[in-house]
Amino acid sequence: MGEAEHPRKIARKARYVIAVTGASGSVYAARLISYLGTLDVETHVVVSSTGQTVMRLELGHGPEEFEGPDIFVHDPGDFTAPVASGSFEVDATVVVPCTMGTLGALAAGISGNLIHRVADVALKEGTSLIIVPRETPANRIHLRNMLTLAEAGAVIMPATPGFYHRPKTIADLVDAFVGRLLDRMGVANTLAKRWEGPEDLEP
Repeated sequence: MGEAEHPRKIARKARYVIAVTGASGSVYAARLISYLGTLDVETHVVVSSTGQTVMRLELGHGPEEFEGPDIFVHDPGDFTAPVASGSFEVDATVVVPCTMGTLGALAAGISGNLIHRVADVALKEGTSLIIVPRETPANRIHLRNMLTLAEAGAVIMPATPGFYHRPKTIADLVDAFVGRLLDRMGVANTLAKRWEGPEDLEP
């Protein structure tokens, strides 16, 4: 078959899906979405109903505050949203924070809402899926579900920020972790401090 018979992919902006569930840690999702909003990328946001409640409790606002020409907020019950289809190309999907209930549904392959669906699409299409579980201590069921998802191709990144960069504020801690998330998504960023040895630390 000749080259002319193979259609070339149409150039598009990088495209990311950020799914937010009802675990504590909405600040990570909000910072990730706001940072992506400063870049020339397309960001699709899905927040579960419980996630919206927790977000308002922790941040004082819901997903309606995520604004930008390339930020699209989808209803968690809308299975007709473009992100529900494997034909809608996505570069990375992040579930942040991820409840243990959502983790269990994903590990079992159950699609009860759009968050479950976008994660399932990422796994079946072989695109990057990053799960940020936010629960402690983890019982054996939680651990087995994480292993199941890791074996299926997901990256498990618990919300555990480091302290070697000597954070002075909560925002420093959040930025450090979100920077690592962006690294795994393949997005260049300056949020995560790069370790260059102990001599790099201020006294």
